[in-house]
Amino acid sequence: MTNTTTSNELTEATTPANSTGGHERDPERTTVMLETRHLSRSVGQRLLVQDVSIQVSASEIVAVVGPSGAGKSSFLRLLNRLDEPTSGTVLLGSKDYRSIAPRELRRRVGMVMQTAFLFPGTVSENIAFGPRQRDVAMTPMQIASLLERVGLSGFADRTVGNLSGGEAQRVALARTLANDPEVLLLDEPTSALDQSSIRGVEELVLDIVRERRVACVIVTHNREQAARLADRTMVMEAGRMIRIGATREVLHDV
Repeated sequence: MTNTTTSNELTEATTPANSTGGHERDPERTTVMLETRHLSRSVGQRLLVQDVSIQVSASEIVAVVGPSGAGKSSFLRLLNRLDEPTSGTVLLGSKDYRSIAPRELRRRVGMVMQTAFLFPGTVSENIAFGPRQRDVAMTPMQIASLLERVGLSGFADRTVGNLSGGEAQRVALARTLANDPEVLLLDEPTSALDQSSIRGVEELVLDIVRERRVACVIVTHNREQAARLADRTMVMEAGRMIRIGATREVLHDV
């Protein structure tokens, strides 16, 4: 495993790069959507995340890899304040996320978990849930358009209990997108899917990131997936970021 990055290397590496992990990306990407500054979390004597500082720009995908227990999911949960940092902070745009109401923060920083946790009822009811919390009613046409975008045309009236794993994960993604997030967090979103569904979700993520110019952070145990998706890859060990850089370079060295 590569040694810890020096402070000079870290400064350079956390500046958004135009290098890609194997696919074309917008060369004009400059807008920083999400930034962590010395982000840390500990529970009792256990240090889960320690002093992580990164930036993620519009239309950029950053993969987070590392061994089990490295702090990958703990880091992701800090990004929309599902867990509270013990030190450091997160900036959304240029605003400290502690000054943003939690409901608004989680609308703007959407998260899709490893397992699709859908509410009982229909697909359309799930998709309309987030906007409804803001007193915004989605029209049937808007729901149908979003379902078409995630490859589920005609699924609006289906009950979620009758969906396959891949279909449920697409609904979870559509439900997140209904909130029009600025940042998309993905925690092992394809680990429970078959190979065909995995590739379908990956292509969907790539398309959405390009079309909506969201910043995306994906935790994955699959380095081949990181190579297919990510512009940059961050390696974590024991709660620390030990390296971040262009995906091809990082994965070649670890």
